[in-house]
Amino acid sequence: MVRAYISVGSNTDRECNVVGALDALSEVYGELVVSSVFESESVGFEGDPFYNLVVGVDTVQTVAELSDTLRSIEDRFGRKRDTPRFSGRTLDLDLLTYADVAGVVAGVTLPRGETTEHAYVLRPLAEIAGEEIHPISQRSYADLWREFDNREQRLWPVDFSNSQ
Repeated sequence: MVRAYISVGSNTDRECNVVGALDALSEVYGELVVSSVFESESVGFEGDPFYNLVVGVDTVQTVAELSDTLRSIEDRFGRKRDTPRFSGRTLDLDLLTYADVAGVVAGVTLPRGETTEHAYVLRPLAEIAGEEIHPISQRSYADLWREFDNREQRLWPVDFSNSQ
């Protein structure tokens, strides 16, 4: 059994898609470790704000199986794969880390670059996995967040319990 961290994002029917994603992930993986939900501006394109969070799951699935599961869940929520990379999303599920694996596994680069590049990924990851170590930098996610130097990436916590 390994711990994997998954980013969850949506800027289309956000509340419904995030709740649905959490339910779908829970059906497959059981108990989830869930960060706070953060709202952030779109990065890389002009679009509606996103809801973002990070979820920790314990799994026996391989990286390939886990990636297939995430893709299937995205598809169930109407994810379109023929749109530009930087565009709105009904649901975006990205595998951020898989235990302490570093490198390309089954076509997936681990840890995902966004773990240290984007506030909307690093902040919720540091919240739920602050003491865990980034397998390349060998620094904790809490330290990486404290020293994050791209603070112009605005995001703010959302009282998600009132959004549903």
